[in-house]
Amino acid sequence: MDIRDTPLRWYGERYPSTDPAGIYHTLADLEQPCFITVTPEGIGAVSGGFALAEGDGLPLLAAARPLPPERLGSAGFRTAHGVRQAYMAGAMAGGIASADMVIALAREGFLASFGAAGLLPETIERAIARFAAEIPGLPYAVNLIHSPSEDRLEREAVELFLRHGVRCVEASAYMDLTPHVVRYRLAGLRREADGRVVADNRLIAKISRPETAERFMRPAPATLVSALLEQGLITSEQAALAHHVPLADDITVEADSGGHTDRRPLPALLPAILRLRDTVQREFRYAAAVRVGAGGGLGTPVAVAAAFAMGAAYVVTGSVNQSCLESGASAKSKAMLAEAGIADCEMAPAADMFEMGVELQVLKKGTLFPMRAKRLYELYQTYDGLETIPPADRARLEQQIFRRSLEDVWQECVTYFTRRDPEQLQRAAGSPKRRMALVFRWYLGMSSRWAVTGDESRAMDYQVWCGPAMGSFNDWVTGSYLKSPGNRRVADVAHHLMRGAAFHTRLAQLRTEGVHIPPTAADYRPVPLESPAHGSSVGLR
Repeated sequence: MDIRDTPLRWYGERYPSTDPAGIYHTLADLEQPCFITVTPEGIGAVSGGFALAEGDGLPLLAAARPLPPERLGSAGFRTAHGVRQAYMAGAMAGGIASADMVIALAREGFLASFGAAGLLPETIERAIARFAAEIPGLPYAVNLIHSPSEDRLEREAVELFLRHGVRCVEASAYMDLTPHVVRYRLAGLRREADGRVVADNRLIAKISRPETAERFMRPAPATLVSALLEQGLITSEQAALAHHVPLADDITVEADSGGHTDRRPLPALLPAILRLRDTVQREFRYAAAVRVGAGGGLGTPVAVAAAFAMGAAYVVTGSVNQSCLESGASAKSKAMLAEAGIADCEMAPAADMFEMGVELQVLKKGTLFPMRAKRLYELYQTYDGLETIPPADRARLEQQIFRRSLEDVWQECVTYFTRRDPEQLQRAAGSPKRRMALVFRWYLGMSSRWAVTGDESRAMDYQVWCGPAMGSFNDWVTGSYLKSPGNRRVADVAHHLMRGAAFHTRLAQLRTEGVHIPPTAADYRPVPLESPAHGSSVGLR
């Protein structure tokens, strides 16, 4: 349509900007409406003012309503979790998603999940005590990871959450439901005076397969409910209410992420899970449908905007937070992450599911861990025990990977599991294959520990969980203050990803109306939050 034929015109006190910098700053003024007009100098953009169907103002090409980042995603998610924005920092095991990270994000109105996986109960308990003391009433979650070989730890974690009144848990790495995760959910069920069923214990389930998602979308299985009731772990009222609610309030669709991942593309996986959710909702007619969020590969505002455009109720970030100041990772690991490119990731055996052949995604640049971990799994598949490994291979293991005798490693495993999970030693007592698995898992576990503590002597063995989003983020922040790990605060990253997502959503809306925005005005760039430019004024590339 010829713009001269439009009946709409713009009125306001400010004259539209026609240069790329001015257009950019106008588009980034997300709290104000934005008008694209035709001026004698060409296409212009201006915020504020109003449009009328007639008059002598400038011809109006397109308009966009105010779009602050608080409007992205699901209002239900924001209300349920008491947050200002539909954004979550997902858990990273071993305390990498640290208490400091959770507290920093909670104070800015974001939800974050403490990386409790792999930590001893007393360590988790100290973090929960910090949350109670430092962010009372503010949102937070704690991770519950499914570890098939360590049932005791999962059970003890749930008991800890219930004892301390943890009201939000992020469940991850589940391939099937366990009594422990079901118990956590059901132990918070009650009926209000008006008859409404309330679930005080909120559950966010991270999944990457439809069959797993469906288990969390449906009510708890009757067999597990009955078993928990018989054991006295839930009340008869909670058992009766179980069929009224889904097992999870929220389902995070995890695409190509760091750590445990099936590396599914988000555009393929998210629509399938949304359709599945709608099918389950038609069957059960819950008072509130399960919300579906997106995670994995979200390292730039464009990616976050795309997730919301596909229908995500909320977004979850991971790898990018690991490089931030509040992360529990070592300075050395953060520096490695800050230099990672999109292709600098590789799959390697996972410590917690080593025997099953499950892999996770890690950083490969600057470390030999992926290659060495794969070699351990090859040996595990080939031989029946440590004693049957050929002498030459055993010598290489002891000299290059373990840097100590395998017998010494086994003794350390005995000491560790005697304290942590004695059942592991009982299972290995008559099984050389199982004993070999525990010894090899020692390296896999310690490699992530060395990356957290920053042990310089084992730098080439660092296991750093990382997905392609890290490289994408690094590319985006090049030339900005966030390029340096020393400037990466987790709340800054959250604010810029969400504000940038709103910016790019506005651009998409204008493009559908035929507006062409100059490329130099269409790239959201982060500037320090404390700068007077924060908000409507952000830097240009």
